[in-house]
Amino acid sequence: MAFAFDHPVLHCIPPPLEQIEFVTVRLPFITPFGISAHVWTCKEALLLRVTSGGFTVWSECVADPDPYYLSETTTTAAHIIRDFLLPVIKDGMTMAEILAEFRKVKGNAMAKATVENALLVLRAEADGVPLHALLGQKPARIMSGISIGIKETVDDLLAAVQEAVDKKYHRVKMKIKRGKDVAWVRAVRERFPDIQLMVDANCDFTLDDRPMLRELDAFGLTMIEQPLSYADIYQHSLVQKELKTPICLDESILSLDDAATALALGSCRIINIKEGRVGGLIESMRIAALCQQQGVPVWSGGMDETGIGRAVNIHLQTVPGFTLPGDTSETSRYFKEDIADPPVVLDREGFISIPPGPGLGIHIDPDRLNRYLVSRKTIR
Repeated sequence: MAFAFDHPVLHCIPPPLEQIEFVTVRLPFITPFGISAHVWTCKEALLLRVTSGGFTVWSECVADPDPYYLSETTTTAAHIIRDFLLPVIKDGMTMAEILAEFRKVKGNAMAKATVENALLVLRAEADGVPLHALLGQKPARIMSGISIGIKETVDDLLAAVQEAVDKKYHRVKMKIKRGKDVAWVRAVRERFPDIQLMVDANCDFTLDDRPMLRELDAFGLTMIEQPLSYADIYQHSLVQKELKTPICLDESILSLDDAATALALGSCRIINIKEGRVGGLIESMRIAALCQQQGVPVWSGGMDETGIGRAVNIHLQTVPGFTLPGDTSETSRYFKEDIADPPVVLDREGFISIPPGPGLGIHIDPDRLNRYLVSRKTIR
C-alpha cells in the first residue's frame, strides 16, 4: 500500500522568478573536518540568490566541490539547476506540479533541494511568515548536536568531547574509521559515561567487520551511523540483526522509497534526514511522516553548511518525527565569521532558537559575502 502524504505546502504557488544568480563562497574552517574518506579545511558552498517582487532570498546547495561524501558536486549541481530544473518552472505552477517535473530528472537530489528551498523561502517571505509556519509548524526550541571529525590523537578527541559537554550539547557524534574505532570509542565512553554518544563510520566498513561492530554494543551508543557502503540497504539489514545498537542510515537514504525499503528490510532503526541529500524539505517531511507512522525516530543531519543551510535545518526540525538531536551546532564551532546573521548559538540548556522573522529569518552580510566570494554569475 502506497504511503499517502498530502500537505498544504504542495499546493502553494511560488512567486514568479525574476533574477537568479549563482554565487560561490569559500569559508575557512576553524579546524579541519575529517571523515573516513576525506578531510576538508574549508566550506566551499554554491548559493542561489533569487529575486522576485522586491524580495531576495538565498538557498544553499549542500553538495561539496568533491565527490567524497556522495556523487553530486557543486559543479554538477549548478549544471542540473541551470539546464534542467529552472527551465521547467512556469509562473502559476504549484509546488506539486514543479516537483512532478523535477522527478523526470533522475537523481541529483541536492540540486533539486537547492531550487525547492529557494521557492519555499520565497513564498514564505512574500507571505510574511517564517519558513516553519509555511510548513504548517509552530516555533520550538531546537535540540543541539555536535559532529566531531576524525582527530589525530585520542587526547585531541577527548578534548573536543569535553568542549561539547561544557557547551551543553544534547548529543555528541564522533566519526570513526578503520583503525580508529573500538579503542577510540572506549576512551570516550570511559571518560564520559553519561553522555548521549553515537558514532558515524561514513561507509568505511564491510560485512567482514561485523565482529568489530558487535564490540560497539558494549558502549551504550545511541546509534551507529552508516557503517557499510553508501549504496547499500540490504547488507545493513544483515548487520542490524546482529546488533543491539540501532543502525542509523544516512548516505543510503536518497528518497522516501529508500526509507520505505530500509524500514521494510529492517536495515536500520533510526534515519538521518539531510534535506539536501533527499531532495528538499517536502521529501524530508514525507520521510519523517513515514518514520513516525512506524515508530522510527529521525534527526536532521548537517553538511557543515553556512548560516543559510543551517537555518533551513533549524526550521525543518519543527516537523513532527524529529525527536533526536540533529547535527546542529554553533556557528562559531566552524567559522570565525559566517556570511549570515544571526549566528547559531546555544542557550544555557543547549537549545537553539529559530531565527526570527519571515522566511529563514536571516540576512546576508554583504561585506563578509564579498570577503569570501569565489565567483558570481547572473543566469537569468
